[in-house]
Amino acid sequence: MRKRMNKSLVLLAVFPALALAACSATEPDGAQEPVSADAESGASDVAEASSAADAAESAVPDLAPIAQTTPQLAYAYDFAFRLAGDAIGGLQRRHADLCEQQGPASCQILGMTKSGEDADDMTGELRLAVATRHTRAFGALLEKEAESVDAVQLSSEIATEELSKQMVDTEAHLRARTELRDRLLEVLRTRRGSVEELVAAERSVAEVNQEIDTARSWLKEMQGRVAYSTVTVRYESGAPVANDFLRPVQGALGALGGILGFVVAALILLGAVLGPVAGLVWLGKRINRKAEVA
Repeated sequence: MRKRMNKSLVLLAVFPALALAACSATEPDGAQEPVSADAESGASDVAEASSAADAAESAVPDLAPIAQTTPQLAYAYDFAFRLAGDAIGGLQRRHADLCEQQGPASCQILGMTKSGEDADDMTGELRLAVATRHTRAFGALLEKEAESVDAVQLSSEIATEELSKQMVDTEAHLRARTELRDRLLEVLRTRRGSVEELVAAERSVAEVNQEIDTARSWLKEMQGRVAYSTVTVRYESGAPVANDFLRPVQGALGALGGILGFVVAALILLGAVLGPVAGLVWLGKRINRKAEVA
């Protein structure tokens, strides 16, 4: 906007000079001298206006663009599937093979567990580290493999943790500790100071080096969490996935088994309580009969 205003001022100064020049062309020769003087003064005004505009433009500093940093996010994906207990191991191995097919640069296996002896009470877990740029596509492959064995997906979650501030603070702390170490090493190299000061400087160098190593390892760990997302796949057993006709029947049979269990438990409890009482009553009646006979 400022440049447009300066150009407008220059044009306003040029128009009067052009008008004076046109008038001087129509007048007689005797009147040309004063008009040329006015034209010269107009031209000088134009030059002064243009120089002032250039000075104004040079006075405005060129502002550098503000640096924008991409948020550093650590992603954690969680998938849960339910399928028949005897099929958990097979699906777990297929998911692990799928990870190994991506290569170590894209996917790594962190852990794999499977527990339970009863087919109806088996669980498993697979933990993976997947390159963040490939995690969404890899999750789709996991779901596709699960669908091929008729597994039911129970949940799919994505959690994030903002690490930008922690990484910036750690980098600043690392730079400060590095500068301090360099100054202490310079003191030791030049041997300036007393013996006590040199010994204290050596101890400080050791402490600063430890802080630098800790900060570097922490920064590297956060960078790894940003580069690789944690993927947890959980498996649990349940009734085999069947068609819609058998599913209500299986639910009814399961409820009936629970009801029968409660009935049997009640009968056992009643027998445990009433059995001794009935025995005592029967024993008392027999004693009375023997007494009457005697």
